[in-house]
Amino acid sequence: MGKVVADISMSLDGFVTGPAPDPEHGLGHGGEGLHTWAFSTDPVDREVLAAATDATGAVVMGRRLFDIVDGPHGWNDEVAYGAGLAAAPPVLVVTRNPPATVRLADRFTFIVDGVRSAVDKARSMADDRDVVVMGGAQVIRGALDAGLVDELRLHLSPVLLGAGTPLFVGGGGPRTLRQVHVRVSAHATHLTYRID
Repeated sequence: MGKVVADISMSLDGFVTGPAPDPEHGLGHGGEGLHTWAFSTDPVDREVLAAATDATGAVVMGRRLFDIVDGPHGWNDEVAYGAGLAAAPPVLVVTRNPPATVRLADRFTFIVDGVRSAVDKARSMADDRDVVVMGGAQVIRGALDAGLVDELRLHLSPVLLGAGTPLFVGGGGPRTLRQVHVRVSAHATHLTYRID
């Protein structure tokens, strides 16, 4: 059986978007720098992206992220899950209110009963491959808090955003993770932590 992996790019100051993310501005003002690594030709970045994309059997995301990837500047035939690799695993969107219309309708299933249900359904769809909780921050925090995540992968981008959506916020108890892998490129430090 595959792992449940929380996988997200983050700035050096802990943000996963810049200020004011929305369908028109994507990851917010300055947030595009978070994903420079995913579109680079650096061999380390290419290998990290390809390995993660190939291992993914299903994806879980939150509604805010869905609104961006289904928006006018979001995913298309050339850029989707896996950036330029444009993979199309099943994607489950955690939301209280599914949208009335969906631009990429065939790619998404809407789950209205929480992140635990979404992860359970994704496991059944993943064919023994990994379930990737790709964001946003609230869904990743929810999956971590619920004890659903086996591995946390952070792609630490060399940008300071100053504001935006923080990955971690105060609250919750202390937690120690076991670092199991580090890869460095010119565009990111790729960190993998095992959650015991």
